[in-house]
Amino acid sequence: MASSQSNRSSEHCSRQEEENLCTSPDLLALLFLCRLYQENKIAKLLPVLLLKYQEEEPVTKEEMLHSVDPRYHGHFPLLFKEACECLCLAFGIDVQELDPPGQIYVLLPVLGLSYKGILGDNYQSFSKVNLLIVILTVIFLKGNHVSEEDLREVLRTREMLPQKGHFVIGEPWEFITKDLVQLQYLEYRQVPHSNPAKYEFLWGPRTHAETTKMKVLEHLAKVSMRDPRSYTHLYAEALREEQEAAHSCAMGQ
Repeated sequence: MASSQSNRSSEHCSRQEEENLCTSPDLLALLFLCRLYQENKIAKLLPVLLLKYQEEEPVTKEEMLHSVDPRYHGHFPLLFKEACECLCLAFGIDVQELDPPGQIYVLLPVLGLSYKGILGDNYQSFSKVNLLIVILTVIFLKGNHVSEEDLREVLRTREMLPQKGHFVIGEPWEFITKDLVQLQYLEYRQVPHSNPAKYEFLWGPRTHAETTKMKVLEHLAKVSMRDPRSYTHLYAEALREEQEAAHSCAMGQ
């Protein structure tokens, strides 16, 4: 009996800790767009890489150099490394050199998200992608659904950050409740049996089709420099989902 109570207490503390992440450095890390993304040195390089990602095309070193100020060509290896770090942390995109090495690179979806209907060639689309990642992560952290009130608090936190001038989304609430819902990244519904009516957000069909809880958790852990397993309850849930998906796939073969 004592052991059972201890396990329940441990699970409760773990769940409470993870829910509180919405006001912790973990979420703040996600809310920060990569600082390098603001600097002129790579400001023109990121749109080139994101466009290639959107078009599912490789990119060459020569193409990237065309987008970098000639004054910085001698520092290109460092700039390229910084751009890759920014793409990974802020947008969940990994850049890998093709084998054998030939100065040709491919952009791979770490999170699996295509960002269909969101990506463009301007800073506003960058902010939209970052916000989508934040929202999907918060939904997972909050038990697979998040209330309107909690999500508005996330937006308020975002607006208070020092980099707020770079979060360029004209009407973020309209983007969330209309665009992301129409694109099926989010589901926006009334909380069952709520009176007066309250509303909440869940992952939409496109999100479920393109990514997994484990991928989202691993990305959060990488940004926060933590081991995914340190999110005890979340890791167990994500692992269980992976195992169920693998079992369903095996049964279907």
